[in-house]
Amino acid sequence: MRLFVALSIPVDVRENLSSMIDELRRADARPRWVNPLNLHITLKFIGEVSSDSVPEIGAALATVHAAQHVKLGFRGIGFFPNTRRPSVAWVGIEPSPNLAPLASDVNLALSPLGIPREEKPFVPHLTIVRFAETRLSPALKTEIEKFEGSSFGTLAATEFHLVESQRKSTGAEYTTLRSFQFAPEAAESKEQ
Repeated sequence: MRLFVALSIPVDVRENLSSMIDELRRADARPRWVNPLNLHITLKFIGEVSSDSVPEIGAALATVHAAQHVKLGFRGIGFFPNTRRPSVAWVGIEPSPNLAPLASDVNLALSPLGIPREEKPFVPHLTIVRFAETRLSPALKTEIEKFEGSSFGTLAATEFHLVESQRKSTGAEYTTLRSFQFAPEAAESKEQ
């Protein structure tokens, strides 16, 4: 099984991003556009493990807690490694200060199970497209510029998920195996 730990994207943010991806895809369908249903914020990529280890992974993740919810804002578009020769385009995330410690706590909880720790600093982002050619078509560049300062919504997260990724000919298919409440309900989500 191929697993990762992630935060889900709210429906309204997913719809906003889906509309943007549809517009960008009309400008250039050649890159590999991410299915909006698969958008998530990865806290930890676990990788290949045996199905027997899932209960142990779940028990470790259940120990991760935070004093308050994580709040994220989704804004703008950027590129890895850069705009001149992009391999990936992403939507930026403006996180509350407790997001990186949450990712670190997930990392530390899984480490005793032999799951390697992340050594790179945690950089939250949402990948929306992967480029085979490392140049933007003029039409796509023009369309992307329209969204550079756009806001796509916010998220107040109180739970994260253990997700299985299965590679299929139609692209990756994600299945949530288990969800973990890491913080008390956010006040604003109780009011809705």
